Amino acid sequence: MRSVLCYGDSNTWGYKPAQIHQRFQPHERWPGVLRLALGEKWMVIEEGLAGRTTVHDDPIEGAEKNGRTYLRPCLQSHRPLDLAIVMLGTNDLKARFNSSVFEISMGIAALVGDIKEARPGPNETIPEILVVSPPPIREDLGQWQDLFQGGWSKSLQLAQAYRRIADQHEVHFFDAGSVVHPSAEDGTHLDREGHFALGNAIAEEVESIGWFDASQSVARPLTLHVPKHSGEK
Repeated sequence: MRSVLCYGDSNTWGYKPAQIHQRFQPHERWPGVLRLALGEKWMVIEEGLAGRTTVHDDPIEGAEKNGRTYLRPCLQSHRPLDLAIVMLGTNDLKARFNSSVFEISMGIAALVGDIKEARPGPNETIPEILVVSPPPIREDLGQWQDLFQGGWSKSLQLAQAYRRIADQHEVHFFDAGSVVHPSAEDGTHLDREGHFALGNAIAEEVESIGWFDASQSVARPLTLHVPKHSGEK
């Protein structure tokens, strides 16, 4: 059995748009979709935290939001890992951090370096690493506009910056914005359809790394099933 760590923020945790601390069910979150798509020979580990940044202590929400501080013990806890997926950066767009696109990408670079240095792969090797740039936030964020003031234009540039970091560090890259967009309800979080689309797309990326035997079944895309409400036919 191979193992993959999904390390991210509220969109990895499964935060429901515009619903405070409400979470999608395990099979609805993109790591859960990934788990079902890859099949029983993969163990998918969810490590999402709402508000998590790349490398910043949050002066309002707490030091525990620093993604770099928790990454090392997280890697040690779940080793051995065949693959580490990192999707962070949306919270770095908050006005209080005043971070440029370059600085946010350097935060991702620091995390990639920490994973390589920790060597949490089988027999203390470096696992495969997939950097995922988060989808751009929406320009209209409603009540959250001030929180992310100036963030929209920066979010449009993250994919290019992250791709450059991935190339420099010789790791895999995927642009989540190529397949999903945040819900219009709050402008930052994925809806159920978005989670299914992202989970299936990342499953294809994992498969493309090349460790699947050609004789074995490949990742199978999942179809989103929206249950009918009571009284519907």
